[in-house]
Amino acid sequence: MAQLDLRTHRPAEGLTTTQASFIEDAQAQGQLYITQPYELYSEENHEAWRRLFARMQERWRKYGNAHFLKGIESLCLNPERVPHLEEVNQFLCPLTGFRAKAVSGYVPAFVFFDCLRNREFPTTITIRRSDRLDYLPEPDIFHDIAGHVPMHTDRAFADTLVRFGDCAHTAAELVADIKDEHEQLHRLTSIIQAMARFFWFTIEFGLMNSRDGLKVYGSGLLSSYGEIEHCIESPRVQRYPIQLEWVINQSFEIDHYQPLLFYMESFDHLFELVGELETWMRQGKLDNVAPGEPGVNEEDLKSFLHTSSI
Repeated sequence: MAQLDLRTHRPAEGLTTTQASFIEDAQAQGQLYITQPYELYSEENHEAWRRLFARMQERWRKYGNAHFLKGIESLCLNPERVPHLEEVNQFLCPLTGFRAKAVSGYVPAFVFFDCLRNREFPTTITIRRSDRLDYLPEPDIFHDIAGHVPMHTDRAFADTLVRFGDCAHTAAELVADIKDEHEQLHRLTSIIQAMARFFWFTIEFGLMNSRDGLKVYGSGLLSSYGEIEHCIESPRVQRYPIQLEWVINQSFEIDHYQPLLFYMESFDHLFELVGELETWMRQGKLDNVAPGEPGVNEEDLKSFLHTSSI
């Protein structure tokens, strides 16, 4: 039975995406890093988790890569209740040193990558409504914990995320001494776009070759009931071996199934590609990538230009 707000006799809001007063208050107070107020989750929130988790089981087994399947087993997630981050971290930290870190909302680009460098994953604590389980433009705890975090149990994958954080520091250092403000913003915008595209087509929407054919390791696919099947089975999806020059110049849109995906051979391969991305950054090959999505907002730019405050 759903919890009720005794003042209004309506269902308690809990920690529902776009409907959580706790999150609104934290944002109003400028609090990015927060605690997870577990007692605020409503029964409707737990029902949403229960339904999301249950319906993904068969598709994870069919389409998920072996590292993910091992990872989600290692985390011992409760299929009936929204996960408690402290409990998740008890299983996660001993494996790779990573930990889930609760945040109140959007994390500026450099701050996000710096968290990865420190083996911390910014984690949304709200969850989508149980009657809107499919598409959600905002991240939620199911996307973050069931989609991302199982991959963080794999040592090679975790080291790749840390390497990504190193790239962000390299980017900040490279643009710090550019005196011409227009040139500085142009180059930084291009570099951030290149990094965002690489992250999107690998960490969020990556495929991996295996003896059993293509498997999914990208969190955006692993947390989507419809797209995890579509990305493997649909003849309308273009799937290519990953090439760095293609990825950094390929725009993407977030509001529909992805028509173009890239696959790689291993997480060692992914680690090497991040190293190559940083080399290209130092050589200036990311200074003028193709225009288009994703856009880079002022907060992202400032996060790279004012790293001393982080």
